[in-house]
Amino acid sequence: MEKTPLWSALNRFADTEPLRMAMPGHKGKEIPGLPPGLARLDWTELPPTGDLYEAGGPIEEAELAWARFWGADSCLFLTGGATQGVHTMLRLADCRSILVDRVSHRSVHTGLALLGMEPVWLPRPWLEDAGVTGPVEPEAGEQMLEKHPECGAVCVTSPTYYGVCSDLTAIGAVCRRRGVKLLVDGAHGAHLFLLAAGENPYAAADLVTVSAHKTLAAPGQSALLFGQGVSMDQLRQASLLFATSSPSYPMMAALDALRPWLAAEGARAYQRTAAVVRALRGRYPALTEGDAALDPTRLTLCVADGYRVEAELQRRNLWPEMADRGHVVCILTGSDTEEEIRRAGLVMGQMTDRPEIDLRGLADACAELGNSFWKDLEFSSGSAKASIGGRR
Repeated sequence: MEKTPLWSALNRFADTEPLRMAMPGHKGKEIPGLPPGLARLDWTELPPTGDLYEAGGPIEEAELAWARFWGADSCLFLTGGATQGVHTMLRLADCRSILVDRVSHRSVHTGLALLGMEPVWLPRPWLEDAGVTGPVEPEAGEQMLEKHPECGAVCVTSPTYYGVCSDLTAIGAVCRRRGVKLLVDGAHGAHLFLLAAGENPYAAADLVTVSAHKTLAAPGQSALLFGQGVSMDQLRQASLLFATSSPSYPMMAALDALRPWLAAEGARAYQRTAAVVRALRGRYPALTEGDAALDPTRLTLCVADGYRVEAELQRRNLWPEMADRGHVVCILTGSDTEEEIRRAGLVMGQMTDRPEIDLRGLADACAELGNSFWKDLEFSSGSAKASIGGRR
């Protein structure tokens, strides 16, 4: 089997210089304002290119390769982001009432509205010292299912924006005892299986959707939906209600090309990123494992005025993911380089004279991460570079 069945099939077809009398309108020529070569991978549904919503062909082959890599029975490529995956999961829940994590993305709320489902809200504990909600408590889930036997599934978010992870194995055990499905919005956790010492942390979920574009080297809107005990055809058919009929071939090809790089380099790259974040957490007030189980690569700074810190960082051309009154959230991934980490430290070091946004220690921590820390990690090998267009 080819390492990149879809990416390779699209390039092979382009090499034949076919006379394009079908969509898309650029006909494989350069698209004004976009990088050269992108149009080469952009197609519509043809026998050589496959169809996302039909069995067989290079797309399904690429999806099944991802399913094996993840440890799932099935996988669907998503070009509408994790929102498309969340809506599909809710449709596959096949129930009227559902127990829903109170800390949910708006896609959960819109999915409930579109499908006419009735949520029963599952509360989370508030971590007073950390200023964020804690993980979903399995015991609370069991109590709520006992109280609301009409719920046919449980939908939780893990990790949260702040990096808080719930014990999905324990929650899954509760769901199995109660005979209900576990759906997980893992939009921010596409990388976590690379850091797991043993089993994939999402193994207990019947369905999980992850945003490849949030924490992996993948283009915006690209995401993945995985199923356990759910067939490929069930994923495809359920998704049709919410999906575009013109999925992006460059997005799908990027997901296909990403996988072999992750298999070869992903664990090392994300372990290094986790070590960087661990060092930064130890030198500056931030959420730590002492507060809750966390995504090892998520840096959530604890500050006196999060919005002001965010604005000051943006003014210096450092752009965090988000802020609230007491936090600034930075997403670090396997694509962050030593130079970029050092640069972040220098920017933050410029702010140490501002008492309300004091970041002392963070610049020193970045500076201490010297060459020896990174020297054994190469962000792209020759073969990986060829497969994923030179992205780290």
